[in-house]
Amino acid sequence: MPSALFSPLQLRSLTVPHRGWVSPMCQYSCHPETGEGVPNDWHLMHLGSFAAGGAGLIMSEAAAVNPAGRISPLDAGLYSDAQAEGWERIIRFVHQYGAVDCKIGAQLAHAGRKASTYWPFSGRSGSVPGSDGGWVTAGPTNQPFDGYSEPAAMSEAEIQGVVADFAAAASRAVAAGFDTVEIHGAHGYLLHQFQSPLINTRTDSWGGSEEKRNKLMLAVVDAVRAVIPDSMPLLLRISASDWAEGGVDVGISVRLARAAAERGVDLVDVSSGGAVAHQRIHAVPGYQAGFAEQVKREAGVPTGAVGLLTSATQAEDLVANGRADAVFMARAALRDPHWWLRAAYELGHDITWVPQYERAVPRHGF
Repeated sequence: MPSALFSPLQLRSLTVPHRGWVSPMCQYSCHPETGEGVPNDWHLMHLGSFAAGGAGLIMSEAAAVNPAGRISPLDAGLYSDAQAEGWERIIRFVHQYGAVDCKIGAQLAHAGRKASTYWPFSGRSGSVPGSDGGWVTAGPTNQPFDGYSEPAAMSEAEIQGVVADFAAAASRAVAAGFDTVEIHGAHGYLLHQFQSPLINTRTDSWGGSEEKRNKLMLAVVDAVRAVIPDSMPLLLRISASDWAEGGVDVGISVRLARAAAERGVDLVDVSSGGAVAHQRIHAVPGYQAGFAEQVKREAGVPTGAVGLLTSATQAEDLVANGRADAVFMARAALRDPHWWLRAAYELGHDITWVPQYERAVPRHGF
């Protein structure tokens, strides 16, 4: 039987060669000496290895839409021409050397109150002080994430400025040559902060009701959709559940996904969590796939599944049974940057290998 995982997916005018994709994964490796937020040789190697390994679509790590939106001082951005030029080099490599006509997308993000933190392998944790290159963060209110510095509550002008920054970053992504754009509305970052009732306690037009809490997310969708070509698909990553009482749940997420689809979002990348430190997640293989399935079924929009998805048969089952339209790999891809070549062999699919590696094509076992 033909493999469902390795069948193409059409999103607007973009044909993605198959449905095994790479999740955005921050590398915290944009060193100041090579330019603030500018991707470098590490990013070329990191993302390029997935292209050579047979991935169908690679999402960039979260690219901040302005300096204050970076998770850490070493995060990538798309708010300057130098950053766009850095991404251009990586895009050219992926397009030239991808085993299967690999595509690459830009994830646009703003970390909000979870910005200005130490990177995971720094040996430190929490917020970075100004004396060490940190900055004052921003959020819906001045309520901090547990253990982090207090953010400044955003004014109307600042909110509108962030919307404009997302649009400007999207324009840079298009000019740089990205095949698609994803808006990061998950994991407790700024857009999710405005969406979650556990964080957004504003009483103005940006908070209160579910409709008002969703307003910023959808305003960004509208702004990005307006500046990218009609032929280019737009993706949206959401946290389908806050995993905490009184927070975002899958019903809220279905309604958000439906509204986003009506505004031109073509696929919803369904993750979960990250809003609050007191979340309670029972992580088991495929623990988030049910969210992707429910959003797809009830919102009527294509979805991507993510979350401890590691095996070829697991990914194949999700797509073959219509539970999701694509499968995002993260840790499994880090462990094996050629995961897709192995998965194709296991599923009996004849995948293209880059010519430099053809001598390793399995004949009698992988």
